[in-house]
Amino acid sequence: MKFTKKIAFSVMLIAGISSANAQKFEGLAKTPPMGWNSWNKFACNVSEQLIKETADAMVSSGMKDAGYEYVVIDDCWQVKRDSLGFIVADPDRFPSGIKALADYIHSKGLKFGIYSCAGAQTCGGRPASRGHEYQDALSYAKWGVDYLKYDWCFTENLNAKGAYTTMRDALYSAGRPIVFSLCEWGDNKPWLWADKVGHLWRTTGDIYNCFDCVKDHGTWKSWGVMQILDKQEGLRQYAGPGHWNDPDMMQVGNGMPVNQERAHFTMWAMLAAPLISGNDLRNMSSETLNVLTNKEVIEINQDTLGIQGFKYAVKDSVETWLKPLKNNEWALVYLNRSKSQKSISVDWKNFRVNDEFSGRLFDTTTKDIFIVRDLWLKKVIGDTRKTLQATIAGEDVLCLKISKKPVKKQK
Repeated sequence: MKFTKKIAFSVMLIAGISSANAQKFEGLAKTPPMGWNSWNKFACNVSEQLIKETADAMVSSGMKDAGYEYVVIDDCWQVKRDSLGFIVADPDRFPSGIKALADYIHSKGLKFGIYSCAGAQTCGGRPASRGHEYQDALSYAKWGVDYLKYDWCFTENLNAKGAYTTMRDALYSAGRPIVFSLCEWGDNKPWLWADKVGHLWRTTGDIYNCFDCVKDHGTWKSWGVMQILDKQEGLRQYAGPGHWNDPDMMQVGNGMPVNQERAHFTMWAMLAAPLISGNDLRNMSSETLNVLTNKEVIEINQDTLGIQGFKYAVKDSVETWLKPLKNNEWALVYLNRSKSQKSISVDWKNFRVNDEFSGRLFDTTTKDIFIVRDLWLKKVIGDTRKTLQATIAGEDVLCLKISKKPVKKQK
């Protein structure tokens, strides 16, 4: 038996032995993953230098301190397979190899992510993992990969649940805990089955760098921020610690005005969505950095209850969203979807919402006093004894945290 056949037989043997007891790695992604991915800004123009510089910027900018940890190379890092069938990185763009790059990321206190696809080719036309799942998983484990984004191009006649379960089993057999991100675009309703397969799953097609529009590519479409937001309707019951709905990576920092960036970021926080930035971290405006590193809004996203927010009401283009938080607190967001300024009036004496899914009650009609904090102004703006009057700029948000006022102890 030739050496190449021995290698192939060994991989098949591992697959056969391990698949019966395989599962996804538990204990990962207990809160929505936070990090950066190369695709939205750089597409196929990726390199070792870019990834290293991005990791450096994630640390120096304060993003790491704000909670971002994954640095993920998307498509086009790979060029071929070797004589044994193992995936090979582009030697010109990644001259030190992927393991050395992962080691560099880890030396910064960050985690390293990589990309592949369930089909015959990746979306960028590079070698994908179909038929090589166990080999690729072994490579990822050897290199020190912490996160895998797994796409869905060129998958003719494949069963989605089966294909993603195969890669799940391969990752588990390789033995290294890896967050598994299913990029299946929501075509096969992954929210119904993916909680046992991966840690997050795309609910829609690709995001487009636009606040409220649709990009028609002919045979498929990509979606603006508001269009993707609308597509999350009815999915919140499937999200929770270790298994998240993924409305795609963020476009914050890729050209939208700051009001739209603020709204985009806030709504992803309310959705308990993965906060994966997709801009050039090396060249951010102060406005973009302030959006991405607002720790109070990030806390809404990272709340350990892991409950996805929901739209409660709509009035004159202003949507009211609520998200239950730990310690009986709530996030309350008013999203102004129109281009013009809107005024709102919140009468706390008549605000009572029963969230049957979470079993939580938002109720400011009682004698209890609740503190109202504006998370973008980063200050308390009042309490529930007085009606809240506010003005919201076009395509912007008012993001509030509602907390019960502590009762003073008698001396």
